[in-house]
Amino acid sequence: MMAAIAAAGAGAAVTVYERGDRPGRKLFITGKGRCNVTTSVPAEDFFEHISCNPRFLYSAFYGFDNQAVQAFFESHGCPLKREHGERVFPVSDHSSDVIRTLTAEMERLGVRVRFGSRVAGVFIETSPGETEDMPHRCVRGVRLADGHVEAADAVVVCTGGASYPATGSTGDGYRFAEEAGLSVTGRSPALVPMEIAEDWCAELQGLPLRNVTLRLDVVPEPGQKQRKKRRPLYEGFGEMLFTHFGVSGPLVLSASCACTPFGQPLALTLDLKPALTPEQLDARILRDLEERHNKNFKNTLDALLPAKMIPVIVRLSGIDPQKRAAEVTREERRALVDLLKGLRLTVTGLRGFEEAIITRGGVDVRGIDPSTMQAKGTEGLFFAGEVLDVDAVTGGFNLQIAWSTGHLAGISAAGR
Repeated sequence: MMAAIAAAGAGAAVTVYERGDRPGRKLFITGKGRCNVTTSVPAEDFFEHISCNPRFLYSAFYGFDNQAVQAFFESHGCPLKREHGERVFPVSDHSSDVIRTLTAEMERLGVRVRFGSRVAGVFIETSPGETEDMPHRCVRGVRLADGHVEAADAVVVCTGGASYPATGSTGDGYRFAEEAGLSVTGRSPALVPMEIAEDWCAELQGLPLRNVTLRLDVVPEPGQKQRKKRRPLYEGFGEMLFTHFGVSGPLVLSASCACTPFGQPLALTLDLKPALTPEQLDARILRDLEERHNKNFKNTLDALLPAKMIPVIVRLSGIDPQKRAAEVTREERRALVDLLKGLRLTVTGLRGFEEAIITRGGVDVRGIDPSTMQAKGTEGLFFAGEVLDVDAVTGGFNLQIAWSTGHLAGISAAGR
């Protein structure tokens, strides 16, 4: 949609081929239906959040950055708000308003949208080039699933990746790229929930945790020596969620990018009280125990932990739940501090494409001109969005990649 708007705004006659029955189906479910449109981080910090091929995005981003995206939506009747973590959402908290803004602008610019039209392939004409090894390739249109060929001077492929295939992103763009002679890197689910070995996670299903620190580490194999002070694969602060299979939420999704492809023993360590040093937490626990000295230990943690979590922590602490608070020893208290500052979870796997927010991997960017988004060696063929081998952490960065690359591809295609 952004590519179509940019191309039509530059004077091109544009047709969007949408295999579904409505536009923006994946956009509709982003941000749990609220649509984290972009990020408000300063432009100079944007690339620190890009996980793969950040340099490829320089031209696209600076040509249509996060400030330009915010200005676009707000000037077209979709007011935005900034929330914690520099996330930007529509004021209404409805992704449908973002889609409505895009579709209204397409209509205003005369963009035709053909629903229920699946593209089977890109029609490319090949002619002799300067050498036998380098034939000249030029886009002439698209071939639809019914066999009909629609003529076009340029084609922009914005088919998405392989995540959430029910929304229509079934990987067609990868095939289009390979048929045009481009390389496609291996794909795997990214920004995806994690499966955990510990069965007590299921007891906490639905419990969100806020303001916690999460660390992801490689666990040494049996008999393997631990490297000294090995850096964690990921470390972050924010929100997470327990599920029936393990953990999810923004922190976990971002951490998942550091362990794909999954193939090594990994562990998550949670600091449930990152604002307190071990000494401060010990003093806090001691005070709570003293104030409730006649209560059983299991009834002393209500001011420290969510109610749903208390039975699990009591069990993991090894402290007798019926023990009087006044009888909890210093050693038991310190063990409880260690547990709260280092709750360990064993990662057994990642969820699949059906639950992945994005796809890691895609069209190899070495075959794409970053200044235009045009495929090298094929005139008139452009790629944008998740179909490319570019991705980022959560927080609106992946949608910003879509807006920036789509905008550049649309303008470049219109200039053909």
